[in-house]
Amino acid sequence: METITQHQKQFQYAEAYISDMLVLKNIFLETQNLKRADQNFGIPFLLAKNDNETVAFASLIVNEKEEVSFRIYDKNTMTEAERRKFFSSAERYFKNNNTPNFKDPKQLKSSVSSMVSWLNPE
Repeated sequence: METITQHQKQFQYAEAYISDMLVLKNIFLETQNLKRADQNFGIPFLLAKNDNETVAFASLIVNEKEEVSFRIYDKNTMTEAERRKFFSSAERYFKNNNTPNFKDPKQLKSSVSSMVSWLNPE
C-alpha cells in the first residue's frame, strides 16, 4: 500500500502595515457582507499569510464594555487548529504591546475613525 504524505504549509504571521490595508479591507468586507468599512474594521495589527496570500488578520476594536480588545477576521481557509494558533499569537502580541491604541479606548476610537475615513473615501 502506498502512503501519500501531505505537507501542510505553515501560515506566516506578520505585523500589519499601511500597505496591507486594502487587502485587509477586502477580507473584512467579504466576511461581514458589507460594501463599506465601518468601526468594526478596527486597527489591524497582525496578519496571517499562506504563501503570499493574506488569509486572516487580527484587528484592535473597542468592545461593548468600552475596553480595548481584538477580533479576528479570516477567509475561512484555516483549520480550527490554525485559527486557535493565530488567535494565541494575536493574544500574545496584544498583551505585550503598550502603545496607546492597545491600551487607551479613547485613542483607539479616534484611530479607528481616521482609518475608516481613509478607507472609505467619499
